[in-house]
Amino acid sequence: MTGFLDNMRKYLKDLKDQELKKAVAEIPISELIEIWDDLDEEEELKLFRILDLERKVDLMDTLPISKQETLIKSLTGAHAKALLAEMDPDDLTDFIQSVSPEVRESVWNALEEEAKEETLFLLKYDYDDAAGLMTTRYLAIRPNLKVAQALAWVRKNLHNVETAYYIYVLDPLKRLIGVVSLRDLLASEDDDLVQNVMVKEVITVLQDTDQEEAAKILETYDLLALPVVDQSHRLLGIVTFDDIIDVIREEQTEDIYKMSAVAVSRSTYLESSVFALMRRRIPWLIVLLLAATITTNVIAGYRHVLEAAVVLAFFIPIVTGTGGNSGTQSATLMIRGLATGELRFNDIWHIIGKEVLVGILIGVCLGILTVVRAMLLPPAVGLNEALAVGTAMCFVVIVATVVGALAPLIISRLGFDPAVMAGPLMATLIDVSGLTIYFETAKLLLRLA
Repeated sequence: MTGFLDNMRKYLKDLKDQELKKAVAEIPISELIEIWDDLDEEEELKLFRILDLERKVDLMDTLPISKQETLIKSLTGAHAKALLAEMDPDDLTDFIQSVSPEVRESVWNALEEEAKEETLFLLKYDYDDAAGLMTTRYLAIRPNLKVAQALAWVRKNLHNVETAYYIYVLDPLKRLIGVVSLRDLLASEDDDLVQNVMVKEVITVLQDTDQEEAAKILETYDLLALPVVDQSHRLLGIVTFDDIIDVIREEQTEDIYKMSAVAVSRSTYLESSVFALMRRRIPWLIVLLLAATITTNVIAGYRHVLEAAVVLAFFIPIVTGTGGNSGTQSATLMIRGLATGELRFNDIWHIIGKEVLVGILIGVCLGILTVVRAMLLPPAVGLNEALAVGTAMCFVVIVATVVGALAPLIISRLGFDPAVMAGPLMATLIDVSGLTIYFETAKLLLRLA
């Protein structure tokens, strides 16, 4: 990629605009995106200005909002107006919501009246709802049209829509009564009526359906687009597959942040200031610091055990760390299963049974390994102490595995996001239970007062 970047810089420096435009026209937009961050601002602006309109839109859709602002401000009024008119309504709405107030005002003033109406319509809906993802540019026809008429209408309006694979069939009140694919239209006789070739049972979502649920429905039914309707079943717009991919990416990113106890932000890492990054991290760290003091209290409560067998303190990090890792593994599997719909709360007894067996098998293996390690590697201990540590390790792993599986299921059942449970909170919970098991097992096996 370094060679390509060097060549692009040479083109930008030496070629005139027309020559540069011709040279860049054959380069896939994906390759331009890969080197974009390595260009300086002057190079970015020059390259952006010579791209054709469609490629400008494709590039804008992939760049961080700060760079989008820079690019839109670099265009003259007419060019900015043409670019905004080419953007899909849902992407334009997201852009308007994300930019700074001054850019928002200039963008709004550059919009055609039709685009303003579309944008105002979409701005009524929450960002996280299905209606917040939808585009209002879709193909819709009446059921009493002949196939030949429908195809002629599709050809005439093809350039106005985001996707043409599905054509929706509406009644005079704009209620959705069917859908027909372009393929089915082409395969039908010209004189057939649309109502005779359409599919009447249409998979839809309501306007306030959560975007994650909409993504699951589209994935489950293997659709390229998902119609969004209101309570009266009137068609409001469609959510396309590319928007769902963005949702899946956002949800996965959000889950990763939550599992690491980091607040979610729509800004990228490089766009965020040092203080913004600090604000996203420190609240959870304070909570976890306070929660971790419980671990200190547990150790203090078993001071007499440690005084009687100081060597037990050497193995605390091994026991708590392994317990935390076991619980996090179980929790991660549960959270992913809940997210994909593979697991439900009704499966809880089957899950408990399976995780108990898994915990026993893993616990026994790790317990034996811990006994061997405690006796052979520094600080080596006697057989009794090694057995105490190994037995505690076995029980800690079993408990951590079961707790790690149960916590996300219960949290999800209560209506909260289970992703939080797989992070440091889970580690704190398992630390406390693990230490209690560890010291109680040591007391029992070593007969400590």
